[in-house]
Amino acid sequence: MRPFLVIPAGGRGLRMGGGLPKQFRDWGGRPLLQATVEAFLAPGMPQLAGIALAVPETHLEETRSWTFSAPCWVVPGGETRQSSVWSALLALPDQPLAPVMIHDAVRPFPPAAPLWEALEALNRFDGVLLGEPSTDTLKRVDADGRVLGTEPREEFFRAQTPQIARLGTWLRAFRLANEAGFAATDDVALLERLGLAVKVIPSPSSNLKLTTPEDWERTEPR
Repeated sequence: MRPFLVIPAGGRGLRMGGGLPKQFRDWGGRPLLQATVEAFLAPGMPQLAGIALAVPETHLEETRSWTFSAPCWVVPGGETRQSSVWSALLALPDQPLAPVMIHDAVRPFPPAAPLWEALEALNRFDGVLLGEPSTDTLKRVDADGRVLGTEPREEFFRAQTPQIARLGTWLRAFRLANEAGFAATDDVALLERLGLAVKVIPSPSSNLKLTTPEDWERTEPR
């Protein structure tokens, strides 16, 4: 089945400065969020069944004016990333077995090969995410900064997106998390909470999240 793409973009993203949410700042002549979606529609990427975007109320009209080569549903974002994802998931057609890729609005460089590998892995795992292998030595410390030990870096990955599961799996995990008042910093943590099997696919550092003005300056199209 062709995958759906969900992007929670309801945050204010003001660390970039300027008062405009960073996902709507100009990125090579178009808003960054639009550029991120279009990156998934480029040659060599999996063909999408549809797209669901959760955006601030102030940007609903603008976002709904964009046109893509796949159906797109635009809904108001929530107070948190998790609530925005939930709203976007509910906007998708009722296809419980369809793969759904949840992706950060400000990661405009999704890598095709790891993404194909991740979708294939969904045939054997409940969830899959892209992750960057750690190349740094990792120290475990206490509250005072005292080193307690050195961790084996080959066991650690920096979580990226997309994070992928079938629609029915996502809906169950988010519903149960909401009912329990459980919040997480990424999506597959909601699957892990239920004891589901999650696979990480190595992904390059180029699949970065634009968080600071330095990130933007270094990567902005010229």
